[in-house]
Amino acid sequence: MNPREPTPFRLEVPQHVLDDLKQRLSNVRWPDEVPNNDWKYGTGLAYLKSLVDYWRDQYDWRKYEAKINSFRQYKVKLAGIDLHFIHEEGKGPAPMPLLISHGWPGSVYEFHKILPMLTDPASNAADAADSFSVVAPSLPGYTFSFEPGQQRFSLEQIADAFAELMAKVLGYDRYGAQGGDWGAFVTSRLGYAYPQNVAGIHLNMLAVRRDAKMLEDPTPEERQFLEELDYFLKEETGYQWIQGTKPQTLAFGLTDSPVGLAAWLVEKFYTWTDCQGDLDGYLGRDTMLTDIMLYWITGAIGSSFWPYYARRHGPWPIPEGGVKVPTAYIEFPKEILRPPRSVAERMYANIQRWSAMNRGGHFAALEQPEILAQDIRAFFRTLR
Repeated sequence: MNPREPTPFRLEVPQHVLDDLKQRLSNVRWPDEVPNNDWKYGTGLAYLKSLVDYWRDQYDWRKYEAKINSFRQYKVKLAGIDLHFIHEEGKGPAPMPLLISHGWPGSVYEFHKILPMLTDPASNAADAADSFSVVAPSLPGYTFSFEPGQQRFSLEQIADAFAELMAKVLGYDRYGAQGGDWGAFVTSRLGYAYPQNVAGIHLNMLAVRRDAKMLEDPTPEERQFLEELDYFLKEETGYQWIQGTKPQTLAFGLTDSPVGLAAWLVEKFYTWTDCQGDLDGYLGRDTMLTDIMLYWITGAIGSSFWPYYARRHGPWPIPEGGVKVPTAYIEFPKEILRPPRSVAERMYANIQRWSAMNRGGHFAALEQPEILAQDIRAFFRTLR
């Protein structure tokens, strides 16, 4: 067999893995809580106890395993690993290839709502001419693109691997790319490094430098951004420091304890989404637990930290003004950071679409899939 030939992949978690998980969830050693925490100092104790009870007694993994298996999945030998990806062909007269990239602590499950909206727009009250053939890889080192002991990947290396997947494995010489979180960095890097292949990039987060001193004479809009940035750097980057300096140490606790893993990830769902204090009503317990499960069953949480280490110990992956391909950005109000256009243009030299929404947050494909799909379709309509 040609090693570059993708092989179908089907997820089948052994029952003993689920039995072990249930036992661990039944033997939790709970910490105490800072008085009046209310998520200010981290994940709420009462909420997590309730979530763990649900996870142990009511959550149905096999239901969501079947949901994931409803998508066409593959693995291929690439860049020294078995790279996992979803490949759903579009239903329309001339589907455009589209690479979509997730981030941390996400997974390809983030895209379960938006995939049919992009591949089959006619069945979702949109024009069939806007269909895409979507490729959604698991980032190297993340969930199904992980095996113990494998090499670690920087953002630049991830972009190189995805470029090889699209052009050399799948034969897509020209394609669009979309992403948020680390996926926005990968997508931006693709636009910079592979402009001959990338028709345009669509982002729901901007990969701009995060330096509170980068603007000497800021406008009022820029000053507001710098204030938000200063708060973020002081109060919201603890996870980045540990994941970016001592990732191995943290990996022991989160690989051994499903409750520790859930606490670490759920806090990001709470802080980075537009849930307004109601995670269960907004995202739903099953959605969050399915994402957490993908890290648990694969044991990939430690390797998922590596882009933070590589980013902190290497150069910025995209030079200023380096992204010259057509670029679109959709801004959601609860995104981690929302740089003004004047700041974004330092990195992206060809911004053609800038959309500001009134609801939604960091996990756009989960939170507002219809809005995100509409914006993606509108942008790439002119680039087909």
